[in-house]
Parts: sequence; structure tokens; C-alpha cells
Amino acid sequence: MKRRKFIYSSLAAASGSAFLPGAVNAFNINRQQKPNEKINIGVVGCNGMGWADTTSLLKNQEIDLVGICDVDDNVVQKKLAEYASLRTNKPKTYGDYRKLLSDKSIDAVVIGTPDHWHCKIMVDAVEAGKHVYVEKPVANSIDESYIMMKAAEKTGKVVQTGQWQRSGPHYKEAIDIVQSGKLGKIRLVKVWAYQGWMKPVPVLPDSEPPEGVDYEFWLGPAPKRPFNPNRFHFNFRWFWDYAGGLMTDWGVHEIDIALLTMKADAPKSVMASGGKLAYPDDASETPDTLQAIFEYGDFNMLWEHATGIDLGPYEMREGIAFIGNNGTLVVNRGGFKVLVERESRGYANSGKSKMEEISGKTRPESVSYLDLHTANFIDAIKSNDPGLLNSHINSGSIAAINAQMGNIAYRTGKKIYWNNKNKTFGDSAADKLITATYHNGWKLPVI
Repeated sequence: MKRRKFIYSSLAAASGSAFLPGAVNAFNINRQQKPNEKINIGVVGCNGMGWADTTSLLKNQEIDLVGICDVDDNVVQKKLAEYASLRTNKPKTYGDYRKLLSDKSIDAVVIGTPDHWHCKIMVDAVEAGKHVYVEKPVANSIDESYIMMKAAEKTGKVVQTGQWQRSGPHYKEAIDIVQSGKLGKIRLVKVWAYQGWMKPVPVLPDSEPPEGVDYEFWLGPAPKRPFNPNRFHFNFRWFWDYAGGLMTDWGVHEIDIALLTMKADAPKSVMASGGKLAYPDDASETPDTLQAIFEYGDFNMLWEHATGIDLGPYEMREGIAFIGNNGTLVVNRGGFKVLVERESRGYANSGKSKMEEISGKTRPESVSYLDLHTANFIDAIKSNDPGLLNSHINSGSIAAINAQMGNIAYRTGKKIYWNNKNKTFGDSAADKLITATYHNGWKLPVI
């Protein structure tokens, strides 16, 4: 099928973003692709989505994997075995990402590490002349997000973020409907993630790191702590040292589409409430239940997440609802539908429809949006044009910044007000959480 691309343009484009000059929303549909050229890639953090992104890229024969890096050699050896069934070459292996970046034959790097490593590795990669595909959320703090945008601007490298919903054709169709004005004035956008598969994280004692794991390197800029299996593979998401829980893990996907559609970026204020209400005694730190309200001037956005249950708003596990005066459009990864408002007759809504019926859309099961997203990354590399990206580092950063604001409102227990000119909240407790503090000899990148 023809690839339909909707993009967040590069920093060099016309102004429009309140977060950073030069960032605007735009769509680019079906461009001419240049002749195939081999692109050598390396992956840093090859567990989970890091490997999913890599294997998606490898569906394109112009891609060769030449380097695999992970602090867990057990994972490296497992991925080498899996790769042998895909290609005939044997990639070099690394435990230190800086050695991988020193390989001048590598054109692009996939970053699939825990969130607290994204900023440092991404900046080092573009400064080493590599293009980057970085998993979401792009960073574990607001300040790191700005640093990553500036590094991409300075180097001119192609930096795609893993918010692959932007490459989904049915999302673009949904956005077109909302922006057409047919729904009427949009006063509220709901975004949510209900995750029934998430069970309590059992409390486990500290232990020695598994054999083959360089735990000191895994910690990197995070605070030094004894090894605990709960804080390692996958479950690192539920600890503030390394990530931001469901607010950043799922939130960036949904918030990204919401803000793109509404042509918004910087909120005026944020407040949040929640906590460990489902599993108060489990080992995680981040809230299992949270509501956050973002004020954008002419509309509000409500984020909501809950673990252990699947029955979210509109009976959907995840989604985005654009609530207008004439109707509501609800979109998620399975498709979208439009609910039409009717003129009220007392307590019964049985009057005339306020808008024409609009047919919904179901996502074809045969189409991988991740594959469309990685193919878009390849196209942008081959043209050496960040402006072709569906999810430029700017869009990834804006989504991450908003999600981080939701967490900051929750952690401070305050309604916080964003001063976009100064990039501060004007509240000492909230401002303290804007910048990441690096430990163990690692330094926050300076651009």
C-alpha cells in the first residue's frame, strides 16, 4: 500500500511551536524514493522494543545490522542467535555503546535502552555522525528533551522517535475529520491507557547482578543502588530513577496524537491526582491510578491510566477522544468511530442529529504501523532530510515534556503553571524536577 506520511517538520521549518522555534505540524504524502543504498545500523539496548525496532528495519533489504550493544551479554547472545535466522553476516558485539559509536561504518543507531539513558546516548550518537531511532519516551526529564532537540538541530542528523502511531493511516484520517470542523468546537480531549495485564510487582530482596550483566554501566547516570530484579529488565518503568510509569510509557503515544490534532504543545497549567490505589503494597513507585488535567487555553486534555483493568472510557483499553459540540471522535490502535450528538429534548437525546453520520474505520490486521514507521526513517536517512520524518525528535520531545509535566504535578501535589518563556513553573518543588541529576561520573550533555 502507498505510505501515507504525516510529519512533525524539522527545526529549520517555519515557526509554530511554543516549545522550540521552528517546530510545526505538517503532512507529507507519498514522495519519490531514491534508489536503494545499503545502510549499516547498530542497536544499543537490544531487549524489548530495541529489538522489535531493529527487526522491523531489517525487513528492508537495504539495511544491514553490523553492531549489537547491551550491558547484558545474555541478551546479546540470544539476539545473535535470533539474527542468524534473518541474515548471514555476524554483527560485532559491544558492552559499551561508545565503542559501537566509534565504528565509522555505522550510519544509524537504534536506542532501546531504559529511559534514563536515552538523552546521553542520543546526543553522543548524533555528535558521532549517526542518524538515530530512539525509543519513546525520548527522555526521563523535561530538560533532557530540550537538549535532544538542540543536538538534532545542531548536527542536522535524522532523529526519529518510536511514536509509531504517527505512521498509521487511520490516525491521519481521524485527525483530518477532527480538523475539518465537523465535530464542532472541541472543548475536551480525553487520553487514556487501561492496562489489565499489569499485575502487582512482587517485593523482592536486593541481590547480586546476574552473571554477564554490567550493572554499573546499566545504572549509568541513575543514582547508585544495590541490584534488584524489579528495577532491571522491563520493570524499570515503574521506578522514578529510570522512567515515569504509565504516564510517560503509554502517555506519550496518546498525548502526541492529541496535541498534533489540536495544534497545541505547551500547556498553561497541569494538575494531577492518583497514587498506588490498586496495588498499594507492591514494589513499584509510580502510580497505578492517575488522572491529570492539562489546560491549553481553548480546550482541556484529561489523561487517565489504571492498571489491572481493561475497561477504560468508551469500553476501550487505550484511546483518544475528541469531544466536540456536534460529536465525538474516538480513535485507538484498532481504528476510530464517530459518535453523533443529538438535539436534547428534556432528558432524552432523541432529537435531530447535530452533524452528518461519519463512517468509522478499522485498522487492517495485515498492516504493521511499526514497519511503516521504520520505513519512513529509512526514507529520511536516504534523503538526508529530517523534515520527512513522521515523528521527528521535536514531536517526541513535546509529547515527553507534557507527560513529564503530568508526573511533576502528581509528585508535587500542586497545580503547576508553565512559563513557556522562561521554561519554568515558578515553583521551587516543581522546578527541581525539570532537570535530571546525573550520577556515577556521568555528565548531563551540554549543547
